[in-house]
Amino acid sequence: MSEILVAVILGVVQGLTEFLPVSSSGHLIIINALIGEESLRIKTFEVVIQLGSILAVILLYRKRFYALLLPPSLSGNSASGGFAGIRGLFLLFLTCLPATLLGVFAHATIKEHLFNPSSVALALVAGAVAMLLVERRQCVPSAMSLDMITPRMALGIGLCQCFSLWPGFSRSASTIMGGMLLGARRDVAAEYSFIAAVPIMFGATFFDLYKSASHLSTGDIPFFLLGMAVSLVVAIFAIKTFVGLVGRVSLRPFAWYRLAIAPFVFWALSG
Repeated sequence: MSEILVAVILGVVQGLTEFLPVSSSGHLIIINALIGEESLRIKTFEVVIQLGSILAVILLYRKRFYALLLPPSLSGNSASGGFAGIRGLFLLFLTCLPATLLGVFAHATIKEHLFNPSSVALALVAGAVAMLLVERRQCVPSAMSLDMITPRMALGIGLCQCFSLWPGFSRSASTIMGGMLLGARRDVAAEYSFIAAVPIMFGATFFDLYKSASHLSTGDIPFFLLGMAVSLVVAIFAIKTFVGLVGRVSLRPFAWYRLAIAPFVFWALSG
C-alpha cells in the first residue's frame, strides 16, 4: 500500500475517532493490523497526527482558549468563577495532572503490553459496559455550562482520564463519563473533554516524539504533515457532528458499537 494512502487512511481514522467515545488509538491499532503497518515509525505517526485533531479543537473553541489567556475581568467572568483566566487554566491543570503523571511513569509498560488487538478488544468491552452503567444512573446535572465546572469536578475528570491510557478505552469516553458522574450535563462534559484534550495530547505527542526521535528522519515530515492535515479536516467535521448529537442522544449507541466490534478485534486480529 502506498505511503500517501496509508497517511490518508490513518488521518481519517484519527480525526473521526479522537473525539468520539470509541477510542482513536484502539481503531488505529485495528487499522494497522489490517493493513500490516506496525513499525515504530507508524506507531509514532499515530501519535503525531493527533496534532491535527488538537488544532481542530483550538480552531473551533478559539474564543474559549483566548479567554483562558485573559484576566477574568476582561474575559467576562468574575474572579471567583468561570472557565477563563487563571481559574480556567487551574481547572485544566487538575484534569491533566493524574494521567500525565501516570503516563510518564508507565509509558514503556503501556507501549509494550497494551498496544495490541487483544488488549484493545478488552478495553472496548470495558468502556462500553461503563458507558451503559453511567447512562443508567439518573441524576440532575449541576453543571449546565463550562463556567460551572468546579475544581473537584476537574480533578475527578482527570482521575477518570487515567483509564484512557489503556488503548481502546477512549480518552473522550473516560472524561465524558467522569464529567457526567460528577454532575456535568452530557454536552457540557463533552465540550470540556474536547478542550481538556489539548494540553495532554500536546504533552503526549511531544513526549513520544522525544522518545522516538532517533528512529525518524526529515524524509518522514511530508508523510506526517499529510496525516495531520487529513486528521484536522476530519476532526472538525466529527466534533461539530458529535456536539450536535450528544445533547439529543445518549452514549448508548457508541457503547453498542464498541461491543459489536470487540469480538471481531479479538478473534480476527489477535492472531
